[in-house]
Amino acid sequence: MSSTDAARAPRPGAGGANLTHVTLIAAAAAMGGFLFGYDSSVINGAVEAIQGRFDVGPGTLGFTVASALLGCVLGAALTGQIADRLGRLPVMRIAGVLFVLSAIGSALPFGIWDLTAWRILGGVAIGLASVIAPTYIAEVSPAPYRGRLASLQQLAIVLGIAASQLVNYAIAQIADGSAANTLGPLQAWQWMLAIETLPALAYIALSFFIPESPRHLVRVDHTDRARQVLARIEGPEAVPGRIDEIHRALGTEVRPQLRDLAGRYGLLPIVWIGMGVSAFQQLVGINVIFYYSSSLWQSVGVDESNSLLLSLFTSVVNIIGTLIAIVLVDRIGRKPLLLTGSAGMTLALATAALAFSNATGQGEDVALPFAWGVVALITASSFVLFFALSWGVVVWVLLGEMFPLRIRAAAMGVATATQWLANWLVTVSFPAMSDWNLSLTYLVYALFALLSLLFVWKFVAETKGKTLEEMQG
Repeated sequence: MSSTDAARAPRPGAGGANLTHVTLIAAAAAMGGFLFGYDSSVINGAVEAIQGRFDVGPGTLGFTVASALLGCVLGAALTGQIADRLGRLPVMRIAGVLFVLSAIGSALPFGIWDLTAWRILGGVAIGLASVIAPTYIAEVSPAPYRGRLASLQQLAIVLGIAASQLVNYAIAQIADGSAANTLGPLQAWQWMLAIETLPALAYIALSFFIPESPRHLVRVDHTDRARQVLARIEGPEAVPGRIDEIHRALGTEVRPQLRDLAGRYGLLPIVWIGMGVSAFQQLVGINVIFYYSSSLWQSVGVDESNSLLLSLFTSVVNIIGTLIAIVLVDRIGRKPLLLTGSAGMTLALATAALAFSNATGQGEDVALPFAWGVVALITASSFVLFFALSWGVVVWVLLGEMFPLRIRAAAMGVATATQWLANWLVTVSFPAMSDWNLSLTYLVYALFALLSLLFVWKFVAETKGKTLEEMQG
């Protein structure tokens, strides 16, 4: 963009032109969140077919499905250093390339172990995308719009989950209802995994049409380019003050160390609370729904085609819940939403456990009576809805607000690592646990949901309406 174009850029809020422009930029960056959700959930429709193709037990299957989460830890840990050295946009392109390689490799594996390796590579891409998207969006967004624009990341994630379920269902239908059936030269499940190359290539392409973060441009002494970006986003009159503000922030920037988190009980109390919130978000078993829902419904007698349709339905419920949370989080507060979600999830999970306990038959002939099947569908959908309108969105908002500025980056790193670890433990353990007793497995998740309610009630403080500087450690 030329300096003349920059000078003509409207002021923020003037006719909505700047908001439209920055929304398109944020939406392009949030494509990383879409791939995050898509890659995490696409394996759902392929689980049963992969197990049959490679003849593996539930333990190995669980490790393969969860293996992407190991890569997520590595990708998230590397993002900050790469982004500061190369810039925000190169990180997006690296993540996009890794998504492409993972999709192709996962679709054409020689065995279960190289499939696992490709899943880990995809996890590295997820880790990169999950960190760089909200970072970039925050750095390009004008302050009055930052909250709404930041929510695009979570919305993109749930849309990615829904898209993967829709693709899985469509491909299975083309293949006569089963992911194990042949569709051209490949089995249907291989096409499910390969299709991810399309949004990954779109993500790479979009990164060439959005500007670099002005904060990074100032960091690397490309101040003129930073002025052009800021003039287009915030208006030319805001540029001098914003450039000075970024210079001051960079001049006082200190990278916190893990030792800064030390407290009386090993860590500062606020850090333990952040870790607890992160862990409970996963220990209620939400990713069981998105990673295994197809095989879950098949395990109680639903045929494969209908199980994929049910998985798509739960993804739509997830989107609805996320939109509700975006509307309510600044109106009624963080803590009330979390408490409501915990109570609803506890009831839904306990009822689902009761429904699954009424399954009849053995082995592959298991089935739910019609009435209990309806109850199972309603409760599983209610669980997703209550999670999405509370813990799915609010935890990320809360983690971004609750830590004091002096330890925010380090504390966020510890809390995020806790979340990935809890996610991995739940995902890798579910096949064996459900094979042992599906009903009791859901009772375990219900117990964690109840404990999450007590934890929030006792330890989590409301952050609504407070400035970041008001947060205390």
